[in-house]
This record gives sequence, structure tokens and C-alpha cells, in this order.
Amino acid sequence: MDYLIIGILSYLLGSIPFGYLLTKFFLKKDIRDVGSGNIGATNALRSGNKLIGYLTLVFDIGKAVIPVLFVKINYPELIFLSSLCAFLGHVFPLWLKFKGGKGVATYLGILFVINISYGIIFITIWLFIYFLSKYSSLSSILATLSIPIFLVISKNFSEVSFFVIMFVLIFFTHRENIKRLKNKEEKETKIY
Repeated sequence: MDYLIIGILSYLLGSIPFGYLLTKFFLKKDIRDVGSGNIGATNALRSGNKLIGYLTLVFDIGKAVIPVLFVKINYPELIFLSSLCAFLGHVFPLWLKFKGGKGVATYLGILFVINISYGIIFITIWLFIYFLSKYSSLSSILATLSIPIFLVISKNFSEVSFFVIMFVLIFFTHRENIKRLKNKEEKETKIY
């Protein structure tokens, strides 16, 4: 029974659409009508207000940290379930007809809770790729891929399958970006 409650609560917390709520409340805009139409932090940066973009990033990270940290402390055997459900809540939020963000900030929150070094590796790779390319999407995909590669290199095989699943999900959420990258139509992202 614990797994069901943890799964549902993690999903519900993950599904809080902070990008939508913050742009609606502070900017009187529907973020789904801005930029890519996505509710995540990268598109919130395109709203014309960097503070809203950064707040979205922090809250999207936090909505994964809260349930996953609680589960890590109280039900450590269910940490991957909680992580996956929080992530799926962000990508497929009940409140917005299951049309959410791409899950990168939420994934970052998951990484920091599971192992802080994973979060540091992710951010380092993300920034490195971003400063070379200026593409948030490419940075996110490659930084996500870096985690299972790191685990294989360090012979930490017990977590590889979970992080491969997360990579596949993030690759899926970026499928339109990948098409635009291939066609050289992807727009650069300004993070500062």
C-alpha cells in the first residue's frame, strides 16, 4: 500500500505547474502561448522575465526534491518509484490535460536527492555543452546521458537501468527539439 500512496503523492507534487502558475500570476500571461508553449523553466525564461524563469527552475527542482527526499529518508526502497512519479507528474500534469514540461529541472532535483554528485555532474556537463552550443535542449539531452555513462564507468550498475529509463524519457520529451537541431532550426536559449 505504501508504494501506491507514495506514487500518487509524488505524481501530484510533480504535477504542480509552476511555470504556468508563476507566469499567469505575475505576468498575466499563459506560458503555453509563449515561445515553445512548454510550461518548463526554459520556456519561462522566454516569457520576457528572467526572474520568473529562474523561479520556475527552483520550484520545478523543489517539487521533485520534497517527495523524493521524504521517501529517501522514510522508504528508501521506493526512491526510484517516487522519482519516476514526480518526473511523470511534471511531464504529464493532471491539471493541464497531461501537457507539461520536458522534465529537466525536475530530473535535476531527483539527481541531487539520489546522489548530490550526480547533480553536480549534470550541471557541469549541461553548462559545458551550453557554453559551446547555446542550446538548452542539446545541453539537457547530453547531460542526462552523462549520468548512466558515469555510472557504467564507475561500475555502479545497480542504478544504471533507472537512469537509462530517465534518459529515454528526456530524449522523448525533446523529440521536437531533436528534429529542429537536425534541421538547424533550433533557437538558442539565453539563460542570462
